[in-house]
Amino acid sequence: MTTPDCLERRCGQRFDLHVPVSLKLTGSQHESSGFTQDLSSRGAFVFTDFPLAQGEVVEITLVMPSEITLGESMRVRCQGTVLRVVQPSVGTMLGVAVHFSHYEYLAQPEAEASTDAFNRISSLHPHPEKERDSAAPDTRRVAS
Repeated sequence: MTTPDCLERRCGQRFDLHVPVSLKLTGSQHESSGFTQDLSSRGAFVFTDFPLAQGEVVEITLVMPSEITLGESMRVRCQGTVLRVVQPSVGTMLGVAVHFSHYEYLAQPEAEASTDAFNRISSLHPHPEKERDSAAPDTRRVAS
């Protein structure tokens, strides 16, 4: 007995990437968050608590990784249509397949904020260079 061949209908390569996203219905102010299970230049499969239905038009904002842009990672806002919604078997996260109709590149003001957050978090941990510098005697001479 032979098994039937399955045809892949996707045009672009899909990457197994877990990227945080912001979602909202187009024209709405209500915004929610989620994360991707996989991502391509044409769409994504996203897990979210945001109640969405097939056919709705959504905006998803995320940092598109370099694997997809083939250059630098870039912050983008994608507009797309919900193709299907998978109800959760456990928990409250819906699985949402979205086909991107278009997207726009955004300025990256959040990059500065994430750097600030990193600096705040990293200041909680010891830095070997600082420990080494403070343990060594101060041999600098002050000009008089």
